[in-house]
Amino acid sequence: MNWRYRHTVLTLCMLAFFVTYFARLAISPVVPLIIDDFGVSNTAVGVALSGMWFAYGLSQFPSGVLADRFGERRVILVAVGGTTAMSLLLAAVPVFPAFVLAAVLLGLAAGLHYAVATTLLSRTFDDLGTAVGIHSLGGPLAGLVAPVAATWVGFRFGWRPGVALAALVGVPIFALFARRVRPTEPRRPDQPMAERLRVGPLLELIGRREILVPLAVATLGTYVAQGVISFLPTFLVEFRGYSPAFAGGVFSAFFVVRAGAQVGIGRLSDGLGRDASIGGSLLGGALGLGALVALPELVRLPLAVGLPALPELAALGIAVVLAGLGSSFFSAIDPRFMDALGDAERGAGFGLIRTVYTVIGSAGSVGVGLVADLFGWGTSFLVIAGMAGVAFLVIAANALLGQRR
Repeated sequence: MNWRYRHTVLTLCMLAFFVTYFARLAISPVVPLIIDDFGVSNTAVGVALSGMWFAYGLSQFPSGVLADRFGERRVILVAVGGTTAMSLLLAAVPVFPAFVLAAVLLGLAAGLHYAVATTLLSRTFDDLGTAVGIHSLGGPLAGLVAPVAATWVGFRFGWRPGVALAALVGVPIFALFARRVRPTEPRRPDQPMAERLRVGPLLELIGRREILVPLAVATLGTYVAQGVISFLPTFLVEFRGYSPAFAGGVFSAFFVVRAGAQVGIGRLSDGLGRDASIGGSLLGGALGLGALVALPELVRLPLAVGLPALPELAALGIAVVLAGLGSSFFSAIDPRFMDALGDAERGAGFGLIRTVYTVIGSAGSVGVGLVADLFGWGTSFLVIAGMAGVAFLVIAANALLGQRR
């Protein structure tokens, strides 16, 4: 492949996403330390994390409007620079209410990136599923590095240095993006921003059948993914009895799976179709999360047909692979939204869609934490396994109805 400028843009968008994801993921592995330091509950930390993800989703729509007005490059630079600054603020807060506020500000800054970068890539790539999959690699790569690094630093030097690690990657990537990516022409530089915020056209866009059904699926899937990303290490420690270091390693393995699955599902969606790729991903997630809860039963399953029991590590690996697959549907569903939007709608329109499903789905963090406090970690993860299953049934039914029309 001949390297072109568009490949430089794709690579640097992926690295920018890496920064915004790293800063958010660095928190999850040190949640037990944060709870001990501030003397708060799982639910309280879940509220902080949900606030961060809520703010992350809330800023998606205005990010698209801002990009239409000022150009994608400026907005992405604000996202990377703001995320870096807010991660340092988060590490310095003295009391838990300030921690919650800093987490929300971190989410607001980080949320400016994804929709704008996806819109920028849609200008230059015809095989958008593949491009989105590669761009989305920034998340799993951050998931590979952040949990191990934050766990190692956090359990040796405290959770604050662990959270502040995001600044080490944020500063150089900000400088590289500013140097290598050319200024981008705004799509609507003269249109008053108030016109873009009129309720009627926004409701019309969301209400289209080709938008509304996958939007419901994306919302359910995001709730599940946010719950897993926020609490998988804690689940493995509290429910399975693994050490924090081992749980951090499993969390990284989860993101290794996501790294491959993001690209694979995006490419598959370009060839096989969006709905089939989305459905396969979500079905895998439902099975994987159920297997994490029923791990002893999975270990003994081969005994039913006269085979030796599975080693626990192998059973855990199967469950993690399926769970990672389940949280990788974004590289198929985001291009599906782009397919349904006109070129002039993609900036603010896709930002609006991302805001809706990310804001509602952000409740996954507090929801999983609350159910865990009330009924235990096993019940909590079974609930989100069921939600992934419902999302699979919705997209499968929609695909079947579409074929009959």
